Amino acid sequence: MAENPKLTILGAGSWGTALAALTARNGVSTTLWGRDRAALAAMAASRRNQRYLPDIELPAELAYEAELATAVRGAGIVLIVVPSHAFAAMLDEIAPLLDAGTAIAWATKGFEPGTGRFLHELVAERLPGRAAAVVTGPSFAREVAAGLPSAVTVHSDDAAFAQQLAGLLHAPNLRAYSGGDVLGAELGGAMKNVLAVATGIADGMQLGLNARAGLITRGMNEMLRLGVALGARPETLIGLSGLGDLVLTCTGDLSRNRRLGLALGQGVAIDEAVRRIGQVVESILTADEVARLADKHGLDLPISAGVRAVLHGEVTPVDGLKALMAREQKPEYPHGLFGTD
Repeated sequence: MAENPKLTILGAGSWGTALAALTARNGVSTTLWGRDRAALAAMAASRRNQRYLPDIELPAELAYEAELATAVRGAGIVLIVVPSHAFAAMLDEIAPLLDAGTAIAWATKGFEPGTGRFLHELVAERLPGRAAAVVTGPSFAREVAAGLPSAVTVHSDDAAFAQQLAGLLHAPNLRAYSGGDVLGAELGGAMKNVLAVATGIADGMQLGLNARAGLITRGMNEMLRLGVALGARPETLIGLSGLGDLVLTCTGDLSRNRRLGLALGQGVAIDEAVRRIGQVVESILTADEVARLADKHGLDLPISAGVRAVLHGEVTPVDGLKALMAREQKPEYPHGLFGTD
């Protein structure tokens, strides 16, 4: 691979824009593509993403391209930053357009809706034989775009590609690490969204900091047990892509999933809560897929299951809390750290 490849980022929302700004400032030849031609033209003219990051001035070096074929042509790396429900369709669109040597990366968090498949499985199926990597970690788009200190991690089965992409992202105010556990990195980035709804609900109900800490800790336990059942490495899940992202999303009010929980805990109906947020809330789909994976592996994940029930209107937040608190007393780890409890 070229030492300084052309990078094309697909998705001009908050995170795609933040990553494009970061790499352009790093001296990487970066092109940003988005479906909304008018919004993309306005970004190019004003050097601001008025909808998602209105206070951030974008670097003059960043290029914009509304034609998908033109955007990906000649790219050494294509980085996909679209919602998980649009991920498979995006892969299908670009498959006939990519150059033979183009590598694929994604900063999307979630599963394929309806199947529970991981996004790396879709990449392997639709774009076989290409270097592929996931970019994840505790990173609110607004803070990365503003140049505040942050950290991410890049995981790939191709160690050289993981290190190359991490090098393109690494900056004075952003540390980029690399690893080889794609499944674990994806699981942490997806599952933390569900758990953030739980802590948001608790905070919306004003249950206190003790409740928040308990939910984060027991939620981490659920993530570890599901991860080990799936073959993830525990060290991945207690790193940036798991614990780091979990703490950020459960405690930071920039999190859409936490804000959804806050609204639900305050008695707001789910449709109205989503409308107020105004962006895709990944936990609504992800909760179903976590439940599917838990059932497949015979795991009891009470916090994740409770969030799913609340999101589907099967129980109220109050009743969901009562169900959690009514569970029998037991040792914290009756079967060891990764046993079923």
